[in-house]
Amino acid sequence: MLSNKVGKQLGHPTYSLTGWLVSKFFKWNNQILEENAVKLINIQPNDTVLELGHGPGLGLQEASRLLVGPRGKLLGVDYSQYMHQMASKRMEEQISRGKAVLYHSDLVTMPIEENTVDKVFHCNCYYFWPDLKAGAKAIHRVMKPGGIMVTTLRLESVKKVASKNMFSGESWRPEIYMEALESSGFTDVRMENKREKLVKFQAIFATAVK
Repeated sequence: MLSNKVGKQLGHPTYSLTGWLVSKFFKWNNQILEENAVKLINIQPNDTVLELGHGPGLGLQEASRLLVGPRGKLLGVDYSQYMHQMASKRMEEQISRGKAVLYHSDLVTMPIEENTVDKVFHCNCYYFWPDLKAGAKAIHRVMKPGGIMVTTLRLESVKKVASKNMFSGESWRPEIYMEALESSGFTDVRMENKREKLVKFQAIFATAVK
């Protein structure tokens, strides 16, 4: 029961003690993943960049520092109202200047136009999606041809969480997500091992083809 409760909060944090603890966990555990995902997608000043499952907004904050061109824009989507409100507060200045727009939405129904996004990143996220193929198709829909997507994760940590039955099924496995990406119109799908200081992590890359 406890593992199921924690697993649900990891995927959809709410206003609760467990949700608050999960937000602290995200800030501590995800910062290196967020920072490196931003580096790996090679943001240009006038790009339109989307973060999925942005949580408290650490990655959004990193990406916004690079979008200094007049056409540079940052988008964010999170299914948790709690995380949406936390990130909105963190990004208040950028939102007020029209440089960032955050949506409280699920991935499949996110209100973003087709072929408008240059770069997409997400961290510790895909294994909470109810349908990986539908999620991959939704990402592909909003991306421009040749757009780059990167997701970062610490596979050893993910395996430990999976062993405690906190995920539903086997969708946490990177190869299953990579297959969903390939079947949804992405090419050059690959996973690379990375290291930041003493932290080992993995990065999955994909390029949108249309």
